[in-house]
Amino acid sequence: MDSAEKNIERIFRQYYRQLFVYALHFVDKTGTAEDIVQDSFLGLLQRMDEVRDARSYLFTSVRNRCISILTRPGMQFEALPDDLPSEDLEKRAEVEADIWEAIDALPERRREVFLLSKRDGLKYEEIAYRLGISVNTVRNHIAKALYSIREVLHRIIVFFLSFA
Repeated sequence: MDSAEKNIERIFRQYYRQLFVYALHFVDKTGTAEDIVQDSFLGLLQRMDEVRDARSYLFTSVRNRCISILTRPGMQFEALPDDLPSEDLEKRAEVEADIWEAIDALPERRREVFLLSKRDGLKYEEIAYRLGISVNTVRNHIAKALYSIREVLHRIIVFFLSFA
């Protein structure tokens, strides 16, 4: 693997999730968002010698590709609020990607309990019944999960307070 391939692989690992979440702010289909991000990386690969800032190129490319798809005849979409600049969407996507990385890093059972509670909205008793564990074990998993991702959650709070 030559240095250009190593560099694009490093950039891919660093920005893929952020770009994917960013694209989802524009388009509501995961498959479409994945295609947009992959096409943007392909564009970067083809222009690697010309691009000075890969991050800026990728976010701009993703945004432009999303807008291009959304403005095709017959496409209907819910417009993004005008008062949320593109830079804020980029930061929001970065924070959301960090959250998912932190959640993905949790041990399997803890992640499962956490997602059933926070994503799916199940009560502790429902989770305990579904997984065959005690309610106290559910509480412990949630507490440990929140402790593990507290730094990311702190950044989210700071981010959203900046809009207040």
